[in-house]
Amino acid sequence: MDETTVQVLDEPNKKAQSKSYLWVQRGGPPDKPVILFDYDASRGQAVPLRLLDGFKGTIQTDGYAGYNAVVNQNNLTHLGCWAHARRKFSEAVKAQGKGKNKNKKTGKSQRGLAFIQKLYKIEKTLSHLGAEERFTQRQKQSQAVLDKLKTWLDESLPTVPPQTAVGKALYYLNNEWDKLIRYTNDGRYLMDNNLAENAIRPFVIGRKNWLFSQSVKGVKASANLYSLIETAKANGLEPYAYLRIVFAKLPQATTVEEIESLLPGNIDLKEFR
Repeated sequence: MDETTVQVLDEPNKKAQSKSYLWVQRGGPPDKPVILFDYDASRGQAVPLRLLDGFKGTIQTDGYAGYNAVVNQNNLTHLGCWAHARRKFSEAVKAQGKGKNKNKKTGKSQRGLAFIQKLYKIEKTLSHLGAEERFTQRQKQSQAVLDKLKTWLDESLPTVPPQTAVGKALYYLNNEWDKLIRYTNDGRYLMDNNLAENAIRPFVIGRKNWLFSQSVKGVKASANLYSLIETAKANGLEPYAYLRIVFAKLPQATTVEEIESLLPGNIDLKEFR
């Protein structure tokens, strides 16, 4: 899951300049992924509780604490996001500027980033494996790197002010540690939340052009369209071709089964050529 801001001008009990949120979930079986966008005026913990009502299983998010309530209430397995941890160390490296030690790999920022990059390199070599073998190799290869990283983290944490760039990276890594290492427990788990971030990115890019939604009905309509388009893309469908078929066939659908046959995971565009 992930979330991003959206501005809605005509929203009850809120100023036009205030922030609302679009939440995204990506789930479903690997061969038929589903991406759902939902609008809410709030970023509070009540939203994941609503969206995941009755859900059991595993959730993967960034470090935002708003997901903790639903994790605890639904007894979910909570995975962290290594991409966010890596990003914070990358920002710390950039924050060093053009000093004398910029190109040396002895600083804490570079050291932390090197550990995480090594984990990603290992993961890249395992991408072609099945879940069971990936789990086995993670235990053999990734766990050894994680053990060294944890030792280094415990030694480094007390020596760095938490408000510095590298301090923020170290404290994020420490606070999220249990969630971050959990991906090694199951070969089906992913290292990061990038699939959700990638799904929400087109909305973020589009927002720079259209800036806001006029009404709550409008932003909900946008959420519905983004759900269809991003789910179509995730299922290997060309969005424009898919939407042309949906808009042509949907008025003729009279049953739930006929409507569901037009969902991205159920449709074969070749049948309409």
